[in-house]
This record gives sequence, C-alpha cells and structure tokens, in this order.
Amino acid sequence: MFNQTEFPKPTLIPVNGVELEVFEAGQQNMGKPIVLCHGWPEHAYSWRHQLPVLAAAGYHVIVPNQRGYGNSSRPADITDYGIENLSGDLVALLDHYGYKDATFVGHDWGAMVVWGLALLHPNRVNKVINMALPYQARTEKPWVEFMEEFLGSDYYIVHFNRQPGIADTVLDANTSQFLRNIFRKNVPPAPPEPGMMMIDLAKAEAPLGEPLMSDSELAVFVSAFEKTGFMSSINWYRNLDRNWQILADVEPTIQKPALMIYGDRDLIPKAPNLKEFVPNVDIVSLNCGHWIQQEKPEETNQIILKWLEKQDAT
Repeated sequence: MFNQTEFPKPTLIPVNGVELEVFEAGQQNMGKPIVLCHGWPEHAYSWRHQLPVLAAAGYHVIVPNQRGYGNSSRPADITDYGIENLSGDLVALLDHYGYKDATFVGHDWGAMVVWGLALLHPNRVNKVINMALPYQARTEKPWVEFMEEFLGSDYYIVHFNRQPGIADTVLDANTSQFLRNIFRKNVPPAPPEPGMMMIDLAKAEAPLGEPLMSDSELAVFVSAFEKTGFMSSINWYRNLDRNWQILADVEPTIQKPALMIYGDRDLIPKAPNLKEFVPNVDIVSLNCGHWIQQEKPEETNQIILKWLEKQDAT
C-alpha cells in the first residue's frame, strides 16, 4: 500500500504565462531529467508508484499537475488548453531547470501531450515513453468530426465538444462517485451501453470491477477535483480540432527512441500503424486495463527501467 506521506510537497513554478504545481524527487540527480505527464481525470499523484523508483534509479523526476489540474493555473479561455500551450508549458519547465531536453513519460491525455511535444519541439525531447494512448495520426477530417462519424454524437469526446458544459456540470455534482466508478480494475468485458459513458459513470450507484486504489489514495483525486471542478481539464478535449489544425504543417514522424505500453484490456485500441509514425518504438503490453501505471506499478516500473537502461547502453 502506498504511503501518502511519502509523496513530495509541491512547488508552484511560473512557466509560459501560468503557474504549475510541480512535485519532484531525485533533485540530487540533476542532469538526468524525466518528466511524468498525467492524463484525465487524473493528477500528478497518479505517478506515486513511479516517482520514488525512478529517483532511486538516478533520475531527477519532475511531475507537474498540468494546466487545469490541482493547484496549477486554470485559464478561462478554452483555447488556452491547446497543444501549443500544453507543450509550451513543458518546454518552459525544462527552461526553468536549465535542461536542454528530457525523457518524457505520458499516460492517456498526457501521452497525447508528449506525442505533440515531440512533434512541435523535437529538440527538447530525448526519449518518449507513453502509455494507453498511441500516436494519433491526423485524419482527413478534423478529429472530432471524424469521431462523430464513426462513434456517434454520444461518444464522450464528441459530447464534450458538441454539448459544452453538460458533462462538466454532471461530473461536478457527482465528483466522488464519478472518480470512484472510473478508477476501477478487472472490470468485466461488456458491450458499450447507449448514452454518454462519462455521464453514465457519474450517475452509476454501483461500480463495476475492483477498486484501483485505497480510499485514502482516491481521496487525493476527489479533493483536487472538488476544488477545481472538471471544466478546465475537459477543455483539453475541446481543442482537438484546433490541435488538428496546428499540426497540419508539422512533420508527422517522430524519430526519437520511444516505448509504448498498452493495457491489453484497455478500451483504447492499439495502433496498427504505430511504427509508420514512430519508427524507433518498442511496444509492450500488460495484462491490465487503462490505468496501467497504477494497476501494474511494479511491472510498469521494471519495463521503464529496463528500457531506459537499454537506451543508455546504446
């Protein structure tokens, strides 16, 4: 069981016109930075199992609550949450520490940001480790329009964009229940139900599967979102089509060494063409669901450390 008191105290760091709440460990390892980027609806605390292990392995571990989360800034405009701002925050974070580049690790939406960072600022990234969300190749149509066509108007990402404010309000009213219901493991497979998945989760009285974490760990996420609400974090999704435009003229291939970790029971499909866009990628799958580094922390840590060791040896 993870001991909450072991998680480091944060620092508020001004970057790129906002302040980020940053947790770090291994400051004595200056010169070997690794930046861990959380997904949605998460928090820097979702890396609690990786932070001490990576620090012990000789890394300066930097774990921001990205803009819109925790005690980091929550700008008012939706456009403040586009990929140019989210990746710009990470570049400015490197500048703050005086680093030319770093290894970046992302999970879920954090992986989307890390892929985007490697496209927009390739000289600031030396290695990429992503989980759950593979590289998303640009579709012919903007992403939300593409999803609407194939997955329907109730698909949660489409709903977030087409009906702004509706889901945010429901999640805000059911924060504890929603997070309890979404952070599960060993959820029995079932065909998708009609309706909007995130709203359904927020309203469901009985969760499926098993809890991903202890009540005290869950309380960290609940208290954070009770303070911030969900709108600022959902605004990341509301920039998907803007991101599609921003990346239109960017070289789409990522040449950096990369590691992609999938959960075999994740609802997010694996990318059949990953090597086409990320030619230097190693691919690993774990027998778990979406919350990979929290569900299988020891296995995730070993995979990351062995891969980093192999990269450093070449």
